[in-house]
Amino acid sequence: MFYLSLVADYLKNYMKTRLAYRSDFWIEVLSDLLFNGLNLFFILVVFQHTQQIGEWNEQQILFIYGYFMVPYGIFITFFNLWNFSERYIVKGELDRILTRPAYNLIQLMLENIDPSSLFSALTGFLIMIYSWTQLGIGLTWYDPFVFLLLVAGSIMIYGGIYIFFTSLAFFSDSPTGILPLLWNLQNYGRYPMTIYNKLLGLLLTWALPFGFVGFYPAAYFLDREHWGQFALLTPLVGLVFLTVALFIWNFGIKRYRGAGS
Repeated sequence: MFYLSLVADYLKNYMKTRLAYRSDFWIEVLSDLLFNGLNLFFILVVFQHTQQIGEWNEQQILFIYGYFMVPYGIFITFFNLWNFSERYIVKGELDRILTRPAYNLIQLMLENIDPSSLFSALTGFLIMIYSWTQLGIGLTWYDPFVFLLLVAGSIMIYGGIYIFFTSLAFFSDSPTGILPLLWNLQNYGRYPMTIYNKLLGLLLTWALPFGFVGFYPAAYFLDREHWGQFALLTPLVGLVFLTVALFIWNFGIKRYRGAGS
């Protein structure tokens, strides 16, 4: 209840700040939607020149992309730690965080919360619904629960990977250089893993498992016979990566001795 109250308080503060500059808020939402719209436009353009990518047709690719946007939108809302090294270590703001009673990582996440990104998740969900109707996929009573479980697993994978690499700021002077690379690699998760070569497929499945933030969970609904059981590994992979990331984070926090350390 303590942390739920913190979430509510931070959301209230966020909305008060944003509503003071409403045009900025809606411009930010619009820019996010335009960015996702360009990615969607790229997929549609590609299918003007081909009927399939690998063994996947246009509506299946759109469904995968729609799923990819759901955990991505929720992740970017709560895990916005992009400038952690510069803001919290170099400038010393982490010292302020560590004097408070709540768990430091949760405070960092709430300080950088960005609810406008939830519009990306909503857009992805609408794309999924549209593709679902076009594909004529059957719906069982437990599919919504499986969907929520898979999304939770995908968010944990996002969180695990980015928390792990963000925590390297405790051990290196300039660890943020790899984050733009991760940002680009994660976009591979919105396409089928089967269209990549084996080495890249292994990398995106087990080393940096961005395949589990888009393709594999979406494939559970598209082709359960071939991908159903494998897709259900998503929550387990997410739990493993998040646990390792939190261990490294907590170890790094203990190593931290103040601004510039």
